[in-house]
Amino acid sequence: MLNPALKKTWLKDREALQKTAVPIVTISGTYREDLKGVHDLPEEDLTQDVVFSRAHYSMAIGVAVQAWGKTIDPQKAWLIDPTNYVTGESWASVMITEKLGKLVARHFALKILKNLVDKFGRRKIPLLMSVTPPLLRLARGVNSPILSFHITAGNILLEHGKAVVEMVTDPHVRGDYLANCDNPQAYYLVFDERTKVEFLEKAHKIDKKIDSERIFVTGPPIDPRIIAARKNKHVWTEKRPLRICLTTGGLGTNKQEIHTIIDQLVPTLRARKPKVELMVYAGTHADIKNTVIAKARKEGVPYQEINPPDPAQFEIGQKLSVEEFKADHLSTALTIIYHPQIIDANELLIHYAFPWADGFITKPSGDMAYDAVASGAFLLTLKEWGEWETNIFAKFKTHEIAKTAETQNIIRQLEQLTQIENDTCWISDAMHRARAIEHEDPFFLQGAKNILQAYKKIAASL
Repeated sequence: MLNPALKKTWLKDREALQKTAVPIVTISGTYREDLKGVHDLPEEDLTQDVVFSRAHYSMAIGVAVQAWGKTIDPQKAWLIDPTNYVTGESWASVMITEKLGKLVARHFALKILKNLVDKFGRRKIPLLMSVTPPLLRLARGVNSPILSFHITAGNILLEHGKAVVEMVTDPHVRGDYLANCDNPQAYYLVFDERTKVEFLEKAHKIDKKIDSERIFVTGPPIDPRIIAARKNKHVWTEKRPLRICLTTGGLGTNKQEIHTIIDQLVPTLRARKPKVELMVYAGTHADIKNTVIAKARKEGVPYQEINPPDPAQFEIGQKLSVEEFKADHLSTALTIIYHPQIIDANELLIHYAFPWADGFITKPSGDMAYDAVASGAFLLTLKEWGEWETNIFAKFKTHEIAKTAETQNIIRQLEQLTQIENDTCWISDAMHRARAIEHEDPFFLQGAKNILQAYKKIAASL
């Protein structure tokens, strides 16, 4: 049922997954064109990816990069997403899932729909039936435990006899993680000790037996390139403009709040020497990019879009080195990061935003918030989308790195946070605390390394 190009990448993906030391699976969306490039097949750089989540991709690729080093090595690790191989009649459920997800993510008033999805479990969504066949076909010849970064994928594999090492991708335990936790072939990795305790308590409440030794505290799965980015970053002082990165997520999350902030900040960039420089990460969402451009043109604000001049030289695998960050080569006060394909959008974020930004305005998610702090930045957080994000905000608020963004009065808030008293201000202090967070949370920067070590230990025991 696959077209010739997809059949070629499927065969290569299947072979790599069977032979690799660390087989990794996630469900984040499609990246079919970039798959061609990774497998040395002709590709084009304009096709629009279907994207459900940046987090489930960025966390998985971060651990793969940790295993690879500076160049892709399929023998060390390999990552697959079965969504790439959904075809025919099943493709409709992929499109429906993305459209519904975008609708909910962009309109906070519709969050009740997401609450219903969480209540009844991700196992009920139409996407489950679509990704199951390609996932099982890809995993058929894999004898090692499979490292999963999406609970739907992990549960499918467990229910079909596979050993699974499941990353709990937030400091929060959803009910779906407990569905197969009494399976002796199920192992779990968590951000911190508190989440491990929560896991055991919730399992006990529903009479699920799980040995605590099958739950490993690893820390968050942060791409090592993001951690390295803070080497190139200096804590903000009043001698230069404050660098803010405003970000959305895989589904265009918090779009209304983003529009409100853009309406306030972009006009200030007309100043000859603006106090703030703004980068907007639109991800794969052209509508958000176009909103920023329209506002900039209306206000007469120069802007630049970050696009690799030669896409063939910017693929994952060509630029795994952290030594060529381009953050200091930005020429305007307003920069937009957009790409229709998730791999390239994520690579641009890593190579331009994290080394550049003093602070991020973002929802407090298990990917972007942790990544931002790991890069040495402060956080102003948008509305949370669930209990897990409330937990994340509470963590970084306790560390005095995060505050709630005052979206209706963002300029006044930034002025207050940059007010110098006794030779310092909240923003500078927060950046210093972010750069030293490992002293309070020793697992924070070690997650990707610890995940690979835990995987190796589990694989050796089976």
